[in-house]
Order: sequence, then C-alpha cells, then structure tokens
Amino acid sequence: MEVSDKREEAVRRILNGFSPQDYSLPEDFVLTKLTGMKGCGCKVPREILLELLKTFGSEVVVDNDAVGIGLDSCVVPLRHKGLNLVQTTDFFYPLVDDPYIMGRITCANVLSDLYAMGVVDCDNMLMLLGVAVDLNEKERDTIVSQFIQGFKDAADLAETQVRGGQTVRCPWLLLGGVATSVVSNEELIRVDRAEPGDVLVITKPIGGQAVVNSYEWLKKKDTKIEELGLEPAKIVRAFQQTCEQMARLNRNAARLLHKYKAHSSTDVTGFGILGHADNLARAQQNRVDFVIEKLPIIEYAEEVANKMISAGGEGFRLFKGTSAETSGGLLIALAPENVEGFIREIEELDGFPAWVVGKVVARDESSSEIPNKAYISEVFTTECVKSRIHQN
Repeated sequence: MEVSDKREEAVRRILNGFSPQDYSLPEDFVLTKLTGMKGCGCKVPREILLELLKTFGSEVVVDNDAVGIGLDSCVVPLRHKGLNLVQTTDFFYPLVDDPYIMGRITCANVLSDLYAMGVVDCDNMLMLLGVAVDLNEKERDTIVSQFIQGFKDAADLAETQVRGGQTVRCPWLLLGGVATSVVSNEELIRVDRAEPGDVLVITKPIGGQAVVNSYEWLKKKDTKIEELGLEPAKIVRAFQQTCEQMARLNRNAARLLHKYKAHSSTDVTGFGILGHADNLARAQQNRVDFVIEKLPIIEYAEEVANKMISAGGEGFRLFKGTSAETSGGLLIALAPENVEGFIREIEELDGFPAWVVGKVVARDESSSEIPNKAYISEVFTTECVKSRIHQN
C-alpha cells in the first residue's frame, strides 16, 4: 500500500465504521469491553504522579543539554560529540473498537512525544502488546493482526520501522510502544526557552474524552443519551473527527517547530491541555506563566460537556482544561511574528487548522519561591470545531 493510500485508508475506515462481522467476529463484539478505562484516561492523576516522582530526588527537568523526568521524551547527550539519544515509551487501553484504527492511534501517540521535542525522524520503534486473557483464539488472532497492521501503517507514514517489542497475556488489552532516535543538536528543539510575549498555539482541538465516552453510551444504548437529550448523529460525527485526529501524526508540526523557531512545545495527552501546559511552564528557564485563554473544542463535545454539567456532573473537566486527550496536538510557544506563518502552513500540510489558545506572561518578581505555572484565565471562550473529515 502506497503512503497516500495509507492516509486514505484510515479516513475510509473511520467513516465506514467497524463491523465485527466483516472479520468473522460476533455481532456484539466490542474491543472496549476488554478494559475498564480508555486511552490516556488511564493515567495516574498528575498530582499523585508528581508526588511519587520525588523518589528520584530531583526537580530539574532540563539540565544543560539533557531532558529528564517530567517532559515528553528523555534527551540524553551521548559520548559521541554532538549526538543525543531521544527516547519515549507510552501505553494505554483501547478507546475505539476498530483494532486497525487503534493501532494507528497507538503508534501516533507514541511518536508524538518525539515530535514534541522537534525530532522529525524516528530511527526505531518497538511495539508493546498485552493480549487480554478473555479473548478466544479467533478474537485474539484477528485483533492482534489488525492492530499490528494499523501500528505498522502509521510507522510507515512516519518513515520508521518496528523492529521488535514485547507481547504478553494480561487481564485487560494493553497497547503501546517505544520510539527512539539518535539526533544531532540541530535536530532538537530546546523546549525551555519560552519568553514573555510568546503566543501559545495548539494543533488539534480538545474534547476527545467527552466524545469517546458519549459514543460509548450510544453503542451500549445507555440511558444517558435520552436523559441528557444528546443527538446520536452528532455524536457519530464528533467521534469520526476524534478518531481522525488521534490517528493523525504530529510530524508536520514537528518540522514547523524548526522553521518557525519555536521556543517551547509539548503534546497534549492524558493530563489535558492545562496539565501539560503546567508541566511545560515549570521547565522554563525564564520566570514565566502560561495563560490559557481559549479552548478550541471538537464539534459537539462542548454540548455534551455542558449538558453533563447541567445535570450535576463535571463535564469531564473539559472547561477546566484537565479533560484527558489521547494522541492530541502539540502545544507550542512561538514568537508573535511567527504565529501566522505557522498556522497557515500547518493547515496547508495537514488539511486541518491550528489555533491560538493563550500567551506567555512574565512572573511577578515577588513570587520567587513559587515555580512557574500554567492557568486558565477567568474569562475564556470556547469554540466548536467543525470537522473536515466529512468534506475531504
């Protein structure tokens, strides 16, 4: 299958939907029954994780040319002058029922940690797979082969290869991988150089957790659909958009980090836009805060969250900026003069827009003992993002 065909294959399968009978699976088979959690929503809460990581005895995230615990990938200067090892690992549970699309999403999510550091080319990938013990042989062989194919097709689009990994039996279906690259100093983006006046840009909208869960309610004929007055057709469209963007690589964004001289970047996943912005803010050399002023939200996710809040829930904490995303976009700090060009070019390359979501501000000099942070300003707007997957 040619590269262009592999791009089209993901969209075609998303729009057609997954039919278990096409793979000789039971009509009622759903991949997500093999887990109690979904995607990056399985992460240990950020506050707990930060406390546990104190065991390592260092709060320094970026130390000269090395990047350690707390950001997307480790960056380790090698003994060979001018070269660095960049490596990341990630794994989670299924959040869609098509194992092929789940393979694409998993690979894209793993690679995204490299792309957030400005690494465009991945040298090697490993695949991690925990096969649920509840699967019979037919289900196991079908799911694993489709997942591997999806993972491989995404790796092919990234122009890298899968050269190994680990497969074990698990109580739940577990999906993940490792991405590794050896790069020169020039191939990296220093992610700790945000300056006051920088503009924050994100390359994919948020709201995936609300969409995936509402789609799950729809499949299971959950009473929440009627109780909240949700519209099935709109849920399906939102789910298709969410699948497309989760399966889409952040590679073009990584290239543009260099062209437009990004000062800082991270990818938005399980801790939500605010959680990852806060991680990034804490790593900055300058005394700065990241202020989130605007939340671009996937079509219909805003309405789902609002109706849940009206019914007494939290709306997946979407408007608080901590709703979990899986294989989300890059959050980038750019000099103001570079924003327009970046946004224009990423839309030309990916076919989907990016958004200005906030700014970098100087910290109050009197708060010397308080680390840099990110926060959502009291007044912010949300916007429903219309998907182009149905137009392309």
